[in-house]
Amino acid sequence: MLRITLLFSLCILLLFSAVMTIPVYGKIEGVTDYDSVEVMKIQSNTSLTNLKAKAAILMDCSTGTVLLEKNSHEKLPIASITKIMSMMLIMEAIDAGVIAYDTKVTVSEYSWSFGGSQVWLEPGEVFTVDELLKAVAIHSANDATVALAEAIAGSEETFVAMMNQKARELGMKDTNFLDCTGLTDTGHYSSAYDIALMSRELMLKHPEITDYTSVWHAKFRENVPGKNYVSLDNTNKLVRHYNGTVGLKTGYTSAAGHCLSAAAVRDGQQLISVVLGEPDSNTRFAESRKLLDYGFANFETVLMDNMGDVIQQVEVRKGLQPVTNAVYREDVKLLLRKGEKGKIERTVNLATDIKAPVKSGQKIGEVVYILSGREVGKADIVASSDVQRATFLRIMLRLMQEWFCLGRVAS
Repeated sequence: MLRITLLFSLCILLLFSAVMTIPVYGKIEGVTDYDSVEVMKIQSNTSLTNLKAKAAILMDCSTGTVLLEKNSHEKLPIASITKIMSMMLIMEAIDAGVIAYDTKVTVSEYSWSFGGSQVWLEPGEVFTVDELLKAVAIHSANDATVALAEAIAGSEETFVAMMNQKARELGMKDTNFLDCTGLTDTGHYSSAYDIALMSRELMLKHPEITDYTSVWHAKFRENVPGKNYVSLDNTNKLVRHYNGTVGLKTGYTSAAGHCLSAAAVRDGQQLISVVLGEPDSNTRFAESRKLLDYGFANFETVLMDNMGDVIQQVEVRKGLQPVTNAVYREDVKLLLRKGEKGKIERTVNLATDIKAPVKSGQKIGEVVYILSGREVGKADIVASSDVQRATFLRIMLRLMQEWFCLGRVAS
C-alpha cells in the first residue's frame, strides 16, 4: 500500500512539474467571449465620450479621415493585433513572388515551441501558405505566424526587422515591433492611430485578405491521415454578430487587455474601428460596435468625380496639337456627413502657361472641394494625352493657316 501511495505521489509531482514548465501567455485568445445580450447592454449604456478603452479610433478606410478618437497616439501593448502587420508582409511576399499560396512550408522546432493561441504544429509537418494563413487570420495561431515568417525571411528576427521597416514607411511613429505574434509586452507597442493606418493599408492594398479574415469557421489539418483536425473559430466575433464585418484582428494579453481592429463595409463605405486596453471581451466588441454604428449612421463616402472625366480643354503652347483635355487623375471620393453632397462647391485651378512637350498623366492643375467656406478635399487634374513639341516649321505653317482663315473671314 505504501508503495502504491509513493508511486501515486510521484506521478502527481511529475504532472505538476510538467504543467509548470508550459509557457503561460494569459488567456488563450482562441477562446473569445461574446455574450450577445451583454454586448448589446454594454453598447446601449456606452457613451462615445466615455469609452472604457484606453485608446480608440474610428477611421474611414477610403479617405483615411479620422472620425472619432481617444488617446489615439498613446503607446500601448497590442497583443495579437501585431499580426495585422504580419499578414501585410505575407501578402506582399505573395505579390512579389517570394512565396505563393500553394508553397509548402516545413514547420521548424522554433515555430513549434510557441504557446498561446495555436494550431499545435509539430516539427517536420508540411503545410501550404494558404493553410497557415488561414490559421493566422481566423484563429490567431502564433505557431503558424512564426512558420510563415521563417518561410519569408529565414528567421523571425529578420521578419520583425521587415515589420519595423514597413511601419516606418507607413508613418507609424508610435510603433515598435519585437516579434511577429504580439506575445511580447515590454518594449513591443503601437497606438490606435498606427493600427488604423496599417489596417487601412492592408485593406486597400490587399483586399483579398478578407477572404480569410471574414471566415467564421474552418478546419485545419483536416486531410492529414492519422491526425485530428483543429477547429478554427474566428476570434473576431463581429464577423458573425455585426453586419458587414470583414475583419480584421483581435488581441489579448494580461498587459494589453482586450484589443480589436475591426473593419466593416456597408453600401460601399468601409470603416475601421480600433479599441485597445478594454477591460473584458464583451466590452471590446460592444464599444467597437458603438464606434462603427456612429460612423455608418452619420457619414457617407461620396463619389464626386470619376477618373478620366473631362473638366475642360486647355491650350498647349508650341504643341504638335494645340490643345489637350484636362481630366481627373483618379476617382474623387469625399467623406461627408449625410446630406452634405449637394452643398459642395468646386474651384478649378489650372496652370496658366502649359508648354509642350506634355506627358499623358502630367499634373496641370487641381480641383478644390469647398463646403461652407472650408476645404474638404483636393483632386489632381492631369493631361489626357501626350503632346509633342512642334517644330518651328510646323508652328509657322499653323500661324499661316490661322492668318489665312482670319483673312477669309474678314473679306
